[in-house]
Amino acid sequence: MIELAVLDMAGTTIDDGGAVYVALRECVEAHGVTVTDERLQAWMGTDKRTAIDALLGDLATPDLVEKTYADFSSRLETSYLARPPTPIPGVPEALAELRASGVKVVLTTGFAHDVADPLLAAIGWTPGLAGAPVDALVCADDVAAGRPAPYMIFRAMELAGVLSPTRVAVAGDTHVDVLAGSNAGAAIVAGVLTGALPAEVLGTARHTHLLASVADLPALIRQT
Repeated sequence: MIELAVLDMAGTTIDDGGAVYVALRECVEAHGVTVTDERLQAWMGTDKRTAIDALLGDLATPDLVEKTYADFSSRLETSYLARPPTPIPGVPEALAELRASGVKVVLTTGFAHDVADPLLAAIGWTPGLAGAPVDALVCADDVAAGRPAPYMIFRAMELAGVLSPTRVAVAGDTHVDVLAGSNAGAAIVAGVLTGALPAEVLGTARHTHLLASVADLPALIRQT
């Protein structure tokens, strides 16, 4: 029986129009580094400071990474003001159905809290507030290492009081989302196709299911 759904944010439960990857590319390319689609794809879903450090390559220093991260956050904030993120269609209803059936919902993200908290507040999903469809949030700065390490999932289990990964479903739209679920030993590891990656690309990461959307997760859990 599944007791916990651990779900990624941008591209999985929230539609931000791909703004995070535009901001990530632009803040790095501002330093004269070319970021190809392949290089960007390799760092989708990861901790953003780690991604910036890797994308800067030989230019990376601790000070430059922090400066570039601040630029990333500023660009993303500007983008979100121009086009506010919204829940992916069908996802709020799916989250409500999961929680009504006794499944707890925890969001995880490669964002730090300084980006993730205002984003959830803007759509009314702040954990703990009345009407919020999620039980908790785990960010990259809550754990020792971000995806594909399983630590955010283990932290979500701790917060939800779930003892075994065999009681956990994980869903995300990037390779590292799926790999983190597999590394955690989750019973369900679902790649979802609402992000930037098509099925033939996302499906190369070890998974148990590919879904069109998190909206399809409650039906999958009922069948498990």
